Amino acid sequence: MIFMPEYTRIAIIDKDKCQPKSCNFLCQRSCPVVRMGQDAIVVVKENVPPIINEELCTGCGICPNKCPFKAINIINTGIKMGSPLHQYGKNSFRLYSIPFLEKGVITGIIGQNGAGKSTSLNILSGVLVPNLGNYNEKGDIDKVIEYFRGKELQKHFIDLKNKSVNIAYKVQKIEDIPLVFHDKIIDLLSKVNSSKQDLEKIVSELDLKDILYKTPSEVSGGELQRVAIGATLLKDANLYFFDEFSTFLDIKQRFKIANLLREKVNPNNSILFIEHDLALLDYISDYVYILFGKKQAYGVSSNRKTTKLGVNQFLEGFLKEENIRIRNYEISFVNPQTDKFLSKTPLVSYPFLEKTIGSFNLKVQGGTINKGEIIGILGANAIGKSTFIKMLAGEIFPDNLSLDISLKVGYKPQYINYSQDIFVSELFSGNDIDTDVFNTYIKKQLSLEEIFDKKISEISGGELQKVAIAHTLSKNVDIFLIDEPSAFLDIEQRLLLANIIKTIVSVKGVPAFIVDHDLLFVNYVSDRILLFKGEPGKQGFANKIDSIEKGFNDFLKEQNMTFRQDQYTKRPRANKIGSQKDQEQRVQGKYYFTI
Repeated sequence: MIFMPEYTRIAIIDKDKCQPKSCNFLCQRSCPVVRMGQDAIVVVKENVPPIINEELCTGCGICPNKCPFKAINIINTGIKMGSPLHQYGKNSFRLYSIPFLEKGVITGIIGQNGAGKSTSLNILSGVLVPNLGNYNEKGDIDKVIEYFRGKELQKHFIDLKNKSVNIAYKVQKIEDIPLVFHDKIIDLLSKVNSSKQDLEKIVSELDLKDILYKTPSEVSGGELQRVAIGATLLKDANLYFFDEFSTFLDIKQRFKIANLLREKVNPNNSILFIEHDLALLDYISDYVYILFGKKQAYGVSSNRKTTKLGVNQFLEGFLKEENIRIRNYEISFVNPQTDKFLSKTPLVSYPFLEKTIGSFNLKVQGGTINKGEIIGILGANAIGKSTFIKMLAGEIFPDNLSLDISLKVGYKPQYINYSQDIFVSELFSGNDIDTDVFNTYIKKQLSLEEIFDKKISEISGGELQKVAIAHTLSKNVDIFLIDEPSAFLDIEQRLLLANIIKTIVSVKGVPAFIVDHDLLFVNYVSDRILLFKGEPGKQGFANKIDSIEKGFNDFLKEQNMTFRQDQYTKRPRANKIGSQKDQEQRVQGKYYFTI
């Protein structure tokens, strides 16, 4: 007799990895339940991935270990969850619950990549009608309404069916916009809202004036992101959805848009958004939902939580009200190192640097980099941060001198440009790779084995980012230069990456410059700060490298923001403008909390 568990067991088969022609269904041949005469693993067709019957699977773990291509994942959830709200296919990802929309508030969704956040938005916006686990059938809105009978979400789906609700949706993949819209940006925005006053406000607030008569294919990623946000805000809607709006934007732009969202919400509408910039999510949200589960396997939504409680529980890895542990470790923001704890052994000094590119001029005061320290670089977009990194990397040359710092450089550019035809594993087989560092500190931690046999063209943006960072950190070099490492990564991945960088820098004594717009990431990973100021696109300058406290204080003062420290997690938290804490810190001149 087969033991039937009281909790939900999930079997996932990665169809891209599964190669039955090569292994001749080793999973089926190894399964003890199959040997007992039960159809736990069924071969449907030759050279086609098999089917795992989750009701018969005992979770013994033999087939995942036997599979030579690591295509099988058996998850013993420890939770009884019932039928999925939506499932993409047999032995595929399934979503069990979604957040609830509430009028007059801004709600954030927090969680790892692959846990169903975008799927939740697609369902709530009406883009996807959930199939209630019947993956062989098309979703039926009437069945969904019946599914939610007696629950708050039922009315939402009735409104979707009757088309009595207007929806505005800022999608995650903004790179698709140029594929479907070829007219000028002014035409795109005008079609959304014909009000001259509303249009002028959005153009001004989002700094779109100079690109209005360009097409989407002619602008940068940051500009395209702002166009997409502007078009969404211009719509007269009851429900506003924003899927990761901070990508490609600098800190000032992120918080300016956060304030625009705050202005937009009213008692007759709702705003729901997904965001991996924890400081931004914390700043703008009234409430949060935590999407937890297993990447590419299943997702579950928590109950609604206040922002502070939800973020803290997510970092702790334990949802108290649900009595569920979502992670076996806690994410804690220990105070960053200060100068008194750092090695004062200088590695190299760089002189005063000047560079003019077109109409933009950059000036950087000279500085000294110590062994084993991490310099975080802060500043707006188009202010010269990447230009400075490129000069140190030898990609471009200063105008005022011939720079030669005589060091081997590991450089991860902002825009990653590997050949699309090479396999991931090939990047880590060169003579310049420190295999001990890669195998000990990077390979397993970043789960790179899962994509080793894939080509660059076959991996996602987040996977490409991890590969590029791993490739840089694995090199035998004297200094690391890493430009925007947090892009496309979720919160857990960002902090995991920060720990990996800190470990390798410490173990090898190799310093690093890191450019990023995620304030929590920069705060967590950095030992000192190099701040860039000026006028974006026209002139930029950076003075000496400062302490964490002074660097952040000067930066936040320029942004007209104050940050406090969360008592429990030690993470930086943005104060609401005009709040008591905000006013107190401004009077004291402490825009950043004292370490």
